Amino acid sequence: MADFDEAKIRELDSAISRYVRPDTFPLAIKMIRPGEPLPQGVKVPSQSFGERWIVCQTIGVARRYGWALAVGKQDVICPLAAIAFGFRKPNEEYLKGFAAVGMYCENEQAAARLEASTWKFTPGQYDYVCVAPLSRATFTPDVVAMYGNSAQVMRMVNAALYKRGGRIESTVGGRLDCAEIVIQTMLCNEPKVILPCNGDRVFGMAQDTEMVFAFPWERVDEILAGLEGTHKGGIRYPIPVAMRATVVMPKHYQELLQKLEAEEKESKPN
Repeated sequence: MADFDEAKIRELDSAISRYVRPDTFPLAIKMIRPGEPLPQGVKVPSQSFGERWIVCQTIGVARRYGWALAVGKQDVICPLAAIAFGFRKPNEEYLKGFAAVGMYCENEQAAARLEASTWKFTPGQYDYVCVAPLSRATFTPDVVAMYGNSAQVMRMVNAALYKRGGRIESTVGGRLDCAEIVIQTMLCNEPKVILPCNGDRVFGMAQDTEMVFAFPWERVDEILAGLEGTHKGGIRYPIPVAMRATVVMPKHYQELLQKLEAEEKESKPN
């Protein structure tokens, strides 16, 4: 991981604010390995507040309150997230789809396939997931994530493809979007578009109008160049809709205007 580059992080925050204008703070996300100290200024809910927060809730608080937070095994009471992030080992019931049968899947076979397809870190690989607004981050992120409407996410997709072209490919399960945002992006080492899951909407307060764009930190220079380059090329947010044609007014309005113009013409001296 590169040394902390505060200037670059703040430059990215400024560029996203200028070119994309999201309603909530863009986030820096870092996975903390065993024995690695937590970054300066980061609070752990179980220690600081006497509360146990799940990952999507932590992301929601960070992007809305502007707090720097970290959650690990002692915080995360969502067993699915705890397993995905490697804070707990999966058991046989999880692998058989115990949590998904009857809620997300019709039968055990489908539920087992759903759990098997979930993005996961190796158990014990990390102790905490750390989340902070870019404007307050004191660490180099593994992933940068931004919530926005479809047009704002489109702007980030445009920026990500500005240098390389091609397409952005993502997988979506409509469930456990925290794993898709963080783990999918890190393991694939590629930008991703994510659909907020039901849990994020209930506990993280994700809105029906929101999607997520995430990218690995090592792409930051490409994203910066892409935001500026596509802006110069005419791709803007808010989207500049076509408004420069002569509109057709209602018939009575047209007739009134004709009368006004005729009266003005008659009143002019010869």
